Amino acid sequence: MPNSLAGGQVPHPTLATIDLVDRSLRDAGGSRNSPIDLTPADTCSSVLVLEEGSMDPWALPQLKNTSPLKEFSMAGRMCRMVIGFLKVCGLLGSLYFFICSLDVLSSGFQLLGSRMAGDVFKGNAALSNPVAGLVIGVLVTVLVQSSSTSSSIVVSMVASKLLTVQASVPIIMGVNVGTSITSTLVSMAQSGDRDEFRRGSAVHGIFNWLTVLVLLPLESVAALLQRLSALALGVAHLQPGTRAPDILKALTKPLTHLIVQLDSDLIAGGATGNTTTTSLIKHWCGCSRELSQGHSSATGALSPCTGRNSSALGDRLPCRHLFVGSVLSDPAIGCILLAGSLLVLSACLVLIVKLLNSVLRGHVAQAVRTVINADFPFPFGWLSGCLAIFVGAGMTFLLQSSSVFTAAVVPLMGVGVISLDRAYPLLLGSNIGTTTTALLAALASPSDMLLFAVQVALIHFFFNLAGILLWYMVPILRLPIPLAKHFGDLTARYRWVAVVYLLLTFLLLPLAVFGLSLAGGTVLATTGAPLVGLVLLLILVNILQRCRPSWLPRSLRSWAWLPLSLRSLEPWDRLVTQCCSGRACTHSQTASKEAHCYETPEVLAFQQF
Repeated sequence: MPNSLAGGQVPHPTLATIDLVDRSLRDAGGSRNSPIDLTPADTCSSVLVLEEGSMDPWALPQLKNTSPLKEFSMAGRMCRMVIGFLKVCGLLGSLYFFICSLDVLSSGFQLLGSRMAGDVFKGNAALSNPVAGLVIGVLVTVLVQSSSTSSSIVVSMVASKLLTVQASVPIIMGVNVGTSITSTLVSMAQSGDRDEFRRGSAVHGIFNWLTVLVLLPLESVAALLQRLSALALGVAHLQPGTRAPDILKALTKPLTHLIVQLDSDLIAGGATGNTTTTSLIKHWCGCSRELSQGHSSATGALSPCTGRNSSALGDRLPCRHLFVGSVLSDPAIGCILLAGSLLVLSACLVLIVKLLNSVLRGHVAQAVRTVINADFPFPFGWLSGCLAIFVGAGMTFLLQSSSVFTAAVVPLMGVGVISLDRAYPLLLGSNIGTTTTALLAALASPSDMLLFAVQVALIHFFFNLAGILLWYMVPILRLPIPLAKHFGDLTARYRWVAVVYLLLTFLLLPLAVFGLSLAGGTVLATTGAPLVGLVLLLILVNILQRCRPSWLPRSLRSWAWLPLSLRSLEPWDRLVTQCCSGRACTHSQTASKEAHCYETPEVLAFQQF
């Protein structure tokens, strides 16, 4: 089929195209076995004609207009202004409780998985394999829901000589990949609307995985990131500094510390074997001023009030949170926190999306959209993306959390305020911002851990910087954007695919690879190499089917000869929808017609997907 679109991309069949196929089938007698006069030329010409007038699902949607205030009476104006003010307050309140629920969710995951994370990190035999180190980084970050915690565990192990810097590089890559789970989780709140769910795509995770696929083999062969970080460390003259102020923690601490408090030093110590307590719950948070002064004046030594659970309890003041003195185990408390925080998180996400849809209307929404998606005039258009990267890095640095920034960008993508092309550099800047935060935190480390902490932070920084140079600076290499669009179209038609992607990418596949790595590198290579080869072969055949079908044997020019369950997700979708009758699982008319089009062998033979 002649390619008439820019970039060599073939248009996805729209509803109008599928209606054309349906009319052709009905004219042929309505029977599936009836001969169909659908030649490639006719199909292509009809598709091109219909595509010109169709609406691009990735284009920013038309914003809803609101009547200007001058059309209302004075009482009506005051009422609308009060409603608008309440909506803004509700939006800010929902965002605040969302951030707090993220903090509590991280604490719940740490209570559930920190011991497991420490046991995983102690497997030195598995850590010697770069692939195993990568999936361990992914698993630990998913378990503790905090890249900062995962990085601190790596720094502690490197400083304790339990882990070499070379072995820590794949783990840092996995930590970076594990943080991208946030964007997929947040997009789940928009699964009720297909278009919003489509635009809240997995571009962040795709970027991280593509960067890993390029840099992990290079690092295994040449140790580029390790050498580059060592060179930068040798040039710099480091002195222990003070920790950067955590603005976000200062805002959320009054609420989250009333719910639960954890001893962060014990989490990192679990991997090095330095812990002597059986609980991560913080029970003692201070000491009486008189007793503390008495100790210091009498002994001239440090007050025993250090905040550890295992120290003397004589002059301690107990913490004030819900689980002080609780007889429940850490996993039980973690389950309670996990269930409650997920409930609040989901409710806040739904409220944020609904309020954004309600607030961002009319001239205000158009102004916000114009400012965010604006480009510099030619020939300085490339500066727009660079500015977005700096904005994303700066906002993440101010918030001290990439998860919060990502959770704010994804709903704005869904409601159509930020385009995918502009959200992409913002998320890349967020990756850089979180590494600068880790670098400042590393500079505040004790002198005996300073060099190791800074080198690990530099490895994290150079990894993300190399990813930006690979997948953004050259426009033709911005592969995460078209891949995210294809994935978004797929999840809009089959919304359960996003759940499968989440479980496979961040849980099941890393667990499988980690289990194979425990059996030895030989077992992992003999099992993984054929699977990787098969995937690469399928990708090559699909590319040749699109670009050079004449190079393939006749049987491989189309997948129509395969059973339907092996070339279409429609049978699996019917199986899933039988178990779920909600709106997010039921088929719309568009999706049903698309599936019917994909099931038609004649269309499969002539239509390039």
